[in-house]
Amino acid sequence: MASISTTIALLPAKLYKARISLWLSELGTNAPRYGFLTLRTIDVERRLDLHFRAGSSNVQIPDATMPPKPQAPVKPAPLFPSRHMAPFVLITALFFLWGIPNNLNDVLIRQFMKSFAISRFEAGLVQSAFYIGYFLLAMPAAILMDRRGYKAGFVTGLVLFSLGTFMFWPAALVGRYGLFLFALFVIASGLSFLETASNPFITQLGDPASAERRLNFSQAFNPLGSISGVLIGTVFIFSGVALDSAQIGAMRSQHLYDAYLRSETLRVVKPYLGLGAIALFWALLIWRTKFPRIEGEREAEGDRGHFRQLFRHPHFLLAVLAQFMYVGAQVGTWSYFIQYVQEFTRQGEKIAGYLLTGTLAAFGLGRFSSAYLMRFVAPSKLLGFYAIANVALVAFGVADPGWAGLWALFATSFFMSVMFPTIFALGLKGLGPNTKVGGSLLVMAIVGGAVLTPMMGLIAEVRHSIAPAYLVPFLAYLIVAGYAFAGARAGLPAVPATPFVSS
Repeated sequence: MASISTTIALLPAKLYKARISLWLSELGTNAPRYGFLTLRTIDVERRLDLHFRAGSSNVQIPDATMPPKPQAPVKPAPLFPSRHMAPFVLITALFFLWGIPNNLNDVLIRQFMKSFAISRFEAGLVQSAFYIGYFLLAMPAAILMDRRGYKAGFVTGLVLFSLGTFMFWPAALVGRYGLFLFALFVIASGLSFLETASNPFITQLGDPASAERRLNFSQAFNPLGSISGVLIGTVFIFSGVALDSAQIGAMRSQHLYDAYLRSETLRVVKPYLGLGAIALFWALLIWRTKFPRIEGEREAEGDRGHFRQLFRHPHFLLAVLAQFMYVGAQVGTWSYFIQYVQEFTRQGEKIAGYLLTGTLAAFGLGRFSSAYLMRFVAPSKLLGFYAIANVALVAFGVADPGWAGLWALFATSFFMSVMFPTIFALGLKGLGPNTKVGGSLLVMAIVGGAVLTPMMGLIAEVRHSIAPAYLVPFLAYLIVAGYAFAGARAGLPAVPATPFVSS
């Protein structure tokens, strides 16, 4: 059989397309005998058309009897463009900054149970107030950024963040639990702006091929903030004083109990005032820094997208569900971790706080390692494997409460670390001009922390133990695993095979 590359050179350009179908048909029949990869007729014809329209007749089709030439290894896409170093660093630092108040909540729950003498369910409203702020402000944040750009979202979020922290001072002076909840709502409103802006900004700040890896790298600094938040709470908020019923009765008889509660309440003020000052300073830095106009903003000038179009993307809708369940599992696990330690290992609040710090360190280690592993393992597969690992660990923590169960729950932080940024990046794939609105809905899914956390508190109240409450994260991780292995690809177009045609 004459080689295609030899014969095709003898034909006029007008006959290329007519003859190529015949040769490809012959190849399809004889491919097993020649050991050659069958080419798809429609793809080759499309490539030929492009050459003809460009006026080129230099089209090379490989010889049917020859194997394809080995392809050069593809280098991983760079993490981010070097010219965008300053905005990348400033926004990556925000992931650290908002991690502090997120996990100070875990300390506040225990502290408010003591200083306001409230139940687990009532203390769980700390997370409800916080994550409702995320939910309600995510869409206004997307609208603002659609009109004014990402930088406006960053600055607005930091100003709201600082305003909420400053409200802790009057709330402590008045001594009302409800005012603290409102201050937390304002803080979370600011963080909603920051997360709605930061996640899609980092995702789009560079090569799409490295989007998941880039977001996981930036998100890896979030657990460092979480660790800092728990350490700040453990050292500066926890007094280490835990009164039993007899001591409380004695203090009441001496009219000292109210003063004790007030002193415990005031311990939360100074850390939050410091956070507010840092947030204002960072807002000034971002305001004075020149930011690039990334692809999503340029597309928005011609087509701002439509909310209804998001319902055409099943992988995005399932990402919202998976994110809702994941955040609920994460927040619930950490919110009641201190109480799990105290109930089943009989350790004090200080030791429990340091153990919570340790599990957040495992979370940070998981974030950094996953950013590296994604160079070799598909993000959706890594997400699925980690979700299955957490299903097993949480089941053990429920079935065998004690030191062994504690270490099982401790280890879940390592495996949950990959979930939020990976679900976020996978959900945004293929949204085009709807990326900002889609990002806001994925941030709104954080309301899972407001729903599942008090649900865990209610289960603990009914069952008189915190261990059964961890069945809620168990169910959540099952749903995340389902999304990773099936939902992340739902409705996305398959990647077409590339024919061996060169020009």
